[in-house]
Amino acid sequence: MEIRPFALESRVSAHTNSLRSMKKIDATTILSESAEQTQAVAASLARRLPAGSVLALHGDLGAGKTCFVQGLASGLHVQQPVSSPTYTLVHEYGGDVPLYHIDLYRLQGAEDALDMGLDEYMEGAGITAIEWPERAASALPAETVHIRLEHGEAENQRRIIMDAGWR
Repeated sequence: MEIRPFALESRVSAHTNSLRSMKKIDATTILSESAEQTQAVAASLARRLPAGSVLALHGDLGAGKTCFVQGLASGLHVQQPVSSPTYTLVHEYGGDVPLYHIDLYRLQGAEDALDMGLDEYMEGAGITAIEWPERAASALPAETVHIRLEHGEAENQRRIIMDAGWR
């Protein structure tokens, strides 16, 4: 399913309804025209994820990974501001379910990630969103939801590509 261009109310509703019934998403692509639309897509997804879900957020610097996590937090009714955990590695947020925002950019590999407790977060009762997941790809569960954020043609445009094995 490819959605282009992105009309917020009608397209998010249509996409949200299709998420409810899907067991697996095969390379769903959404074209977002703004940070607000990217956050709306993430919020819609967050409301449908079961506790214990792991999201691997792929993309270059500035692609919108933290913006996407801000949307997840909104969908989970997190009240505090969401920022990148680049220097702290992990930010934990309380919401409808806990949100664990993890940045693996500064780690060397899966062993470093496991040493910092990545497996405990992924096995927890919350939603785990991991930036730079390729640093610990071998440690990710098979049912990880992979989301790639790519720059579009316009400055604020992003392609959000979801390919997931849903639980």
